[in-house]
Amino acid sequence: MGVPLEARAAFHTRDVDQARELVARAFCSHRLELLDGSQIDVRQNSAGLANLSLHYLDYGADVRISPEPLQSFFLVQIPLAGVAEATSGGVDVVSTPQLATVLSPHEPVSMRWTSGTPHLCVRIDREALETKMSRMIGRSLKDPLTFELGLPMDTPSAISMRHFVDMLRFELETDNGLSEQPLIVGQLEDLLMTSLLLSAPHNYTERLNGDHSEAAPRTVRRAMEIIEDHAHEPLTVEDIAEAVGTSVRALQSGFRNHVGSSPMGYLRDVRLDLVHKALVSADPGAGVTVTDVALAKGFMHLGRFAQAYREKYGVSPSTTLRS
Repeated sequence: MGVPLEARAAFHTRDVDQARELVARAFCSHRLELLDGSQIDVRQNSAGLANLSLHYLDYGADVRISPEPLQSFFLVQIPLAGVAEATSGGVDVVSTPQLATVLSPHEPVSMRWTSGTPHLCVRIDREALETKMSRMIGRSLKDPLTFELGLPMDTPSAISMRHFVDMLRFELETDNGLSEQPLIVGQLEDLLMTSLLLSAPHNYTERLNGDHSEAAPRTVRRAMEIIEDHAHEPLTVEDIAEAVGTSVRALQSGFRNHVGSSPMGYLRDVRLDLVHKALVSADPGAGVTVTDVALAKGFMHLGRFAQAYREKYGVSPSTTLRS
C-alpha cells in the first residue's frame, strides 16, 4: 500500500531540534535523543477528523523519546516494521508489527525506536474515548480509562480494529472521499474507538465483558422507536442505549432475544427501507443517484449496502431507481 498518508505530508527534516518541535505540535512536548550517532531523517504524514487523527512517523535513526504526560489524548502506536521498546508503569514492552502499544494520557512513558521502525499512530481525543467508554458500560467512569501498554495485534478483535484503521487511512488519503461526508465522519470515528475499547485490555475490560443483564421488552420497543425516528442521522449503539437508559450489552441482549437482530442490524434494515422508498419515488431524470441516496440515509460502505439491498429486495438498487 506504500507509505501511509504519503499525500498528506506534514514535514521532512534532518534537524533534531526541528523534528522535536514539529512532532510536539501533533502530539506533546518530549525529549528526543539520538542514540547511535547516525543522521536523523524524520518524516511525518498526518490527517485527521474531529476526535482522532492518523500519523505516519519515521525517525530514520535509533532514538529515545521521553514525552511529557499526554493529558488530552490516547495514542495507539503500530510499528509497520522493526522493533521499538516502551516502558510505562513498571511494564516493559518490546513492540513489533505483531504487538502495538497504547499510551494512556496520565501514564508517564519512555520509548526507544530503532532505525527502520516506522509507526502508524492513532491519536484519539481523551474526552471522546472516555465518554464512549462510559456510554458502553452505562455509567460514569470512577477512574481514568487506562490501557495495558501492550496490544497484541493477532486477536480477532484487534484484527478488526486494524481493518478499521486501514479503512480510515484509505478515506483520509482519498480526496473528496467519505471522510468529507458529515454523516459518515462520526461513524468512522465510532467504529475505530469502539473496536479499540473492545480489543485493547484496559481497567474497564472486565466490567465491559461482564455485563450479562438484558433490556426489558418495553426498553427494546422504545429503542426501536428511536431508531425509526432518527435512522437518517448519525446513530450509534451507544446513542441508543443512552437514550433508553441501559448499557450497550443489555440493549444488544434484549434485541437479540426479542427482535432477533442487533440494534445496528435493525438500524440497517430501517435504513434499507428508507433507501428503497426514496429510490422508488425518485425521478432518474432529475440526476438522483443510488450513491447520493445511500449516503444520505447513513450507509458508509456502498459495496455492503448494495449486497444487503439485493438480499432484501431481490434486485440491485440501481434497478429499483430505473424502474
